[in-house]
Order: sequence, then structure tokens, then C-alpha cells
Amino acid sequence: MVQNRISDLYRNDAILDHCMNPRNNKLLNDVDFNGDAINPFCGDEIHFSIKLTSIGRISKIGFIGDGCAINQASGSMFSVLVKGFTFNEINECTKLFRQHMQNSEENIMDVGDHDISALFQVRKFPIRIKCVLLACSALENAYQNYIDSI
Repeated sequence: MVQNRISDLYRNDAILDHCMNPRNNKLLNDVDFNGDAINPFCGDEIHFSIKLTSIGRISKIGFIGDGCAINQASGSMFSVLVKGFTFNEINECTKLFRQHMQNSEENIMDVGDHDISALFQVRKFPIRIKCVLLACSALENAYQNYIDSI
């Protein structure tokens, strides 16, 4: 039986691409909401800035972060995935994504051929799941800021 190697994650084309060429990799000016998350154990962090349309959909999103390749790729992938979402859709997406990441045997979430599906491999390495979920935490923080404002 071939043992799963964490180094294989860092060779995944989608993870490498989003780490080396992150999408939406700058914070925006004049935003409607921000979301932040920091992992105090390793020091990884991620910050999102979000601009909404007049009907409450994400028109622009930016992120910056500091940390491992998986954390950076996750931030980039989520910034692409949630563009056009409402905050309620973001909340549902992050809840479902967390469930999916924490259930190593069942595929709960279908994201089609979106790059974010590459992150599902991280389930084989429970110690690294927190790296993927930091982007979820930052988006959930933005969602909470949104809820607090209404």
C-alpha cells in the first residue's frame, strides 16, 4: 500500500498555480466588508476585502495572506469561487466545505471542475486541514460583519 505523502499536495497543479499566481491578491479600497482569520499556532493569516453590488452580490473581492502554500492557494481559490455570491451563499458554502473537509470518507460537496476541488486531497492529512479552512474562517468573519451591520 502506498502511503499518502504530504509532499504530493505541493505538487498538485491547481494548488501550485494558485500559490504561485494567486488570483485577486490585493486588498481593495472603499470596501463594504472585511473578513480576517489568524491561526495563532502557526502564524498563518488571511484577510479578505469585499465590495458588493447594489443587490448584495460580491462584485469585487481581494485577499492577502501570509503562510503556507495550502493557505495561500485556498485564499486564491475561494476568492474566485465566491465572486458573485451573496453573503448567505458564502455562509452555506463555507459550512458545506467544512463538513466536506472533516468527513474523510464521503463526498458531500460537488464543485464541478473548479480548482478548489484540489483542496479535498488535504483530507488525507488532518494536520493540514486547518490551513485550508483559514480562508473559510475569514469569509465567515466577513459574513458575521455583514450580519452585525443589518
